[in-house]
Amino acid sequence: MSFEIAEAQLLRRGVKLGDIAEIVYSLQIVYNSELTLEECLDSVKAVLHKREVQYTLFTGIALDELAEKKLLPEPLQAIMEADEPLYGVDETMALGITSVFGMIGLTSFGYLDKVKPEIIGRLNDMGEQIHVFLDDLVAGLAAAASARIAHKSPKANDYQSPKQV
Repeated sequence: MSFEIAEAQLLRRGVKLGDIAEIVYSLQIVYNSELTLEECLDSVKAVLHKREVQYTLFTGIALDELAEKKLLPEPLQAIMEADEPLYGVDETMALGITSVFGMIGLTSFGYLDKVKPEIIGRLNDMGEQIHVFLDDLVAGLAAAASARIAHKSPKANDYQSPKQV
């Protein structure tokens, strides 16, 4: 049930799971030429099925919406309205999502946070809406889904320990 709530909250804020899957695809296609967009969507869904990811998403979206309604106490309200670059709590929450599938997601998140491709950039530049948290959470979801694919790759090296003599 929480998965459906998380997906509905994303949709309400203008984010489709397919938008995230497209970012995952662009991150992973260079490593796996046989990768499909459907596999990327499945990976996004798998990440979003994790409760800790859902709870992080619920919290970030709630804070964005409270800021839009001007319901946060000062100075937090002003920080959110300015999308203060030194705030960092939004990135910290997103990093919690990236670590769900290992540290490899950290580098992808850093790249996505800097470049802000596709839906991430659109969320970042929404004007009237506040997406201080959501743009980073979407980047975190994409980075974690990408890491999940990398970990499951059949091309990943399998290092065996030497035989004991």
